[in-house]
Amino acid sequence: MTVDDDGTEAHEQEPHQIAALDARRRRCPVDHDEHLGWAVLGHAEVLRVVTDHETFSNRVSAHLTVPNGMDPPEHTPHRRVNERYFTPDRMATFEPRCRRIAAELVDALPRGADVEVMDGVARTYALRVQSAFMGWPESLHEPLREWTLANHRATLSRDREATTAVAVQFDGYIRALLDERRAAPAPRGRHTATDVTTELLAETVDGRPLTDEEIVSVVRNWTVGELSTIAASVGILLHLLASRPDEQRRLREDRALLPAAIDEMLRIHPPLLANRRRATRDVELGGQRVAAGDRVTVLWASADRDEAVFGDPDELRLDRDADDNLLYGAGIHVCPGAPLARLELRVLLEEVLDRTSDVTLAAGTAPEHASWPASGFSSVALRFT
Repeated sequence: MTVDDDGTEAHEQEPHQIAALDARRRRCPVDHDEHLGWAVLGHAEVLRVVTDHETFSNRVSAHLTVPNGMDPPEHTPHRRVNERYFTPDRMATFEPRCRRIAAELVDALPRGADVEVMDGVARTYALRVQSAFMGWPESLHEPLREWTLANHRATLSRDREATTAVAVQFDGYIRALLDERRAAPAPRGRHTATDVTTELLAETVDGRPLTDEEIVSVVRNWTVGELSTIAASVGILLHLLASRPDEQRRLREDRALLPAAIDEMLRIHPPLLANRRRATRDVELGGQRVAAGDRVTVLWASADRDEAVFGDPDELRLDRDADDNLLYGAGIHVCPGAPLARLELRVLLEEVLDRTSDVTLAAGTAPEHASWPASGFSSVALRFT
């Protein structure tokens, strides 16, 4: 057994979790077990759940989660605050700094030697770009790296005390940063703040300032999502480039294909496995009777590989309907940080393709798949030339 994102036990998956979910979906688009509750595996069924927030509530945690753990009307103003930080103008402003980080990492990779890319590229890139976006000092990089590893260990350990201690440790980092910025002489208006963390201190909801608890929750959601999902995505993308040389060649020849290709590659191997919901009323879903109060687990990694929508789920096609891809969710809780994630992943792959001539699988080694609730790889070795 392993551990779900709230510390509860979850099913041990097959060595390749995606394959296990494929097999489960083919048996039934919605089924039940004692650990996930109602497991929603089919594309149509997942889409129904995530676009009906009145029937399937996001209020699933005992802890404050802003805004993704909220329902309307509370969700709406908090969501607006989030969206202000991921506008096209902000992305354009951040891109040069993001590109410098990517270029430095790629240039530092040894050529013609095996590289373990999860530590050598993926986790470092996620950490550095998140810190740059938030305006955090380099002195926080190693504590955050250690915190990420501790968070992963605590999740897998099934130890609720350890999970709580790791969460408290992270909150302490953020509260210290907020205290530093309050003490600084720089102005904190939305248009004059020097970084995103400082800007959050000036945000208001319903005519009142955000509380420190709300700000910490926002930053926690952004950071945990960034450090885990972006790192997983980088590992998945680099592995797919190396294992599909024809596709790599096509992308080297035409960089304009990258945005669609990245979304399609992450549909084939999704970086996020699941999210939770709670039924607010009795409802029929996928031929099953779901009762009010039941736990519902949305399995993105299954829905985005549903043969009823995508045919052969492992076929990489750039002519698919982008609206079918649930990589960033759907409905009112669609990921607000999707523009930043797409920017970071595109920029990294552009720098990899520009600064190398080939990316290949390391000989004699097999990638080690991540364990539930993580996706992607815990270790994968590649060679850059």
